[in-house]
Amino acid sequence: MQELTDWLNQHHIAGIPLFHLALALGIAVASYVAMLLVLRFVSSRLRRMAQRTSTPMDDLFVKVLDSTNRWLLLVAAVLIGIGAADLGPRWADRVGQLWFISIAVQLGLWINHAIRVGVRNYEFRNHGNTAQLSASGTLLTWFLRTVLWAVIVLAVLSNIGVNITAFVASLGVGGIAIALAVQNILGDLFASLSIVVDKPFEVGDFIASNAGVGTVEYVGLKTTRIRALSGEQIVVSNTELLKQPVKNFRRMQERRIVFSFGVTYSTSPEAAEEIPRIVRRLVEADEHLRFDRAHLQAFGDSSLNFEVVYFVRKPDYNLYMDAQQRLNVSLMREFAARQIDFAFPTRTLHVVAPAKDEAAPEPQLRAARN
Repeated sequence: MQELTDWLNQHHIAGIPLFHLALALGIAVASYVAMLLVLRFVSSRLRRMAQRTSTPMDDLFVKVLDSTNRWLLLVAAVLIGIGAADLGPRWADRVGQLWFISIAVQLGLWINHAIRVGVRNYEFRNHGNTAQLSASGTLLTWFLRTVLWAVIVLAVLSNIGVNITAFVASLGVGGIAIALAVQNILGDLFASLSIVVDKPFEVGDFIASNAGVGTVEYVGLKTTRIRALSGEQIVVSNTELLKQPVKNFRRMQERRIVFSFGVTYSTSPEAAEEIPRIVRRLVEADEHLRFDRAHLQAFGDSSLNFEVVYFVRKPDYNLYMDAQQRLNVSLMREFAARQIDFAFPTRTLHVVAPAKDEAAPEPQLRAARN
């Protein structure tokens, strides 16, 4: 054994003793096997933990860990062997640079995979049908990946001694020039990204804006398409759509209803006082409605005006109209039973006969004419 050791120390390759090369190779192989075993053990443990929970984060960690590049593990194992074998000072700087590059690339691969899986899970969790928002999801993924790899490339270039100051300045000037040339398109692209992230509305929501009223069918990179109630499709720019107030009726939890009616002035004070209680009883009799208030609001030109406020427990418009119809018919029946008349626009004309002293000169006028 001693003779083999002496022989390995006496023979060199590229100025490096064979003993050191053999030691580096052995350490590299052992490191590679150890890293594979540790990676497999940690991945299996995380996978079992993910199966017992319902949170998506542990599933994301498992998928990211499974995406570890085996070639980069091999490079890391070789670098461990080189560092442990003491192959000379001239290898120190190179090993340090290779360590930085391999770690940066592996981190980039992990984050890149996390972005892709995270965006896909986000769309599936919030929209269900990812095909409808694939364009916006692709834009978000592309943007995040571009920023990620640009940062990694610049960091690697800086680590190996490349002066990136002028390069970054050139990128900045070029980016500004390109942004000014395509600012309208970029505005729509980032508006699409804002819709995906901020979610003012989603595919399937019923919205109202200055562009029209209808159901959102598609959110693209540049435009949003809305199916109007009358059947036509409204195509509006994402930027223009976000510049205006958008009412999202699908986000309603309840529907607040305010309606009024009038009764004639012949209604007695007792009956007028009873009307709010009648309305409350009718509203509370409907399980879909929640009563708020009912008051004699004002004395109108030709009616006693009552105002009623109630809530429909579900935002469905057809449900509201059915409930309002039932309430109207019930009010008609209740008022008919109590001989209370609904008011309608009327005008009373009072004719006053002239006084007797004003009519006295009439015979004298006739005599003068004769």
